[in-house]
Amino acid sequence: MQATISAASELLKKYDVPGPRYTSYPTIVYWDDNPTVEDWTASVAQALDETERVAGGAGLYIHIPFCRSLCTYCGCNTRITRHTEASKPYVETVLKEWSLYRRKLERQHPIPLTEIHLGGGTPTFLPPDELAQLIEGILSHALLTPDAEFSIEADPRTTTKEQLLMLARLGFRRLSLGIQDFDARVQDIVNRIQTEEQVRAVTMEARAAGFTSINYDLIYGLPFQTLKSVEQTIEAVRRLRPDRIAFYAYAHVPWIKPGQRRFTEMDLPSGEEKRALYELGRALLEEAGYREIGMDHFALETDSLWRASAEGTLHRNFMGYITRQSAPLIGLGVSSISDSWSVFTQNEKKLEDYVARIKRDELPIFRGHQLTKEDRILRRHILNLMTRFETSWESRELYVPFLETVNERLAEMRRDGLVKLSDKRCEVTADGRPFLRNVCMAFDARLVRKVPATQIFSRTI
Repeated sequence: MQATISAASELLKKYDVPGPRYTSYPTIVYWDDNPTVEDWTASVAQALDETERVAGGAGLYIHIPFCRSLCTYCGCNTRITRHTEASKPYVETVLKEWSLYRRKLERQHPIPLTEIHLGGGTPTFLPPDELAQLIEGILSHALLTPDAEFSIEADPRTTTKEQLLMLARLGFRRLSLGIQDFDARVQDIVNRIQTEEQVRAVTMEARAAGFTSINYDLIYGLPFQTLKSVEQTIEAVRRLRPDRIAFYAYAHVPWIKPGQRRFTEMDLPSGEEKRALYELGRALLEEAGYREIGMDHFALETDSLWRASAEGTLHRNFMGYITRQSAPLIGLGVSSISDSWSVFTQNEKKLEDYVARIKRDELPIFRGHQLTKEDRILRRHILNLMTRFETSWESRELYVPFLETVNERLAEMRRDGLVKLSDKRCEVTADGRPFLRNVCMAFDARLVRKVPATQIFSRTI
């Protein structure tokens, strides 16, 4: 037993290196072929034509940046303010951006939508009437597919019954609550103080309003977390019984997010300690009937995320794991990322610049990337690994010369029992799942050819 523990510890030390999270490929730092607005809108139009041929629709992501206070672990694009009057002009600006899309796409009929997701920031910063203004403004110029899903991220400290009732009336059935941790000391250092009773109240009100899938976001690797504190957090979650759980690794990037400098690396669990937190959380969740999905998600077998995993439709994008791919994914709002599969774009990251571009009647694209043939093929392999733990390139359409050297890069991981390899297939073993990001790095041609000169990624463990 001691030898097994020692071997696992050595593997964690060996593979605990900076690496991408692969919510996209290529990762943003390697975007190098900016599209014109015409390139982008043409790719969106093509993706819409393709999805309509199979009775599908586009996904819509709307970023609401406002938060009443800064959570010091956060890596999102936020605007900290208690001035609630800031949100109404923002809603009007987002609706103008939606109008710009419709005009530039020059479609003869409404855009079909299969998904709307509100993220942030804190989307429930908006009062009920502004939530209605936003969603009704979107839907008045869209056509919903029969299986369309609406979801929203919320802060349990500030979400009200009135907001939940309005959201349910508008068609929202999925709610994601930011919990992170229930331990008082951890909550204090990350400036996110909320009780189990607060979370329970919002959960019950959401279910009563008609929400059918409730997700809790948890983070492991936060400052001052211990095995005992994680156990207590998971026990609280088991009592509250959400339908699905995102159990993310904390990404410590203080050079990007200065708020994380409230604590230091000395306050964080080490790579080995951090992984132990996850393994404990996983064991407790599985004991309670949750099933592990992908790299960091769990769901009850009654939830659609588990069914998507079992049926092979699971997808991963900038929002994490979702039940299916929406093409195109159109991002509205400051810093939002869009994806037509062949082209990525990101909106202006500074709120004032975003608003100014919309006022000038411009799509507020800040940067983007037109994927090469190699990008698209390697993206599919990385997505397969992230959602199915295996990929193969028997078909010529999934082959590029770079794949000839994948086995060489994975040779050590094979010797360590983390992957199984054949000439044209890679499978991640059960022991290899904690190192999934490392496996994907072997398929990342851009990273292999040009390793960053400075640390820009969080660590893989």
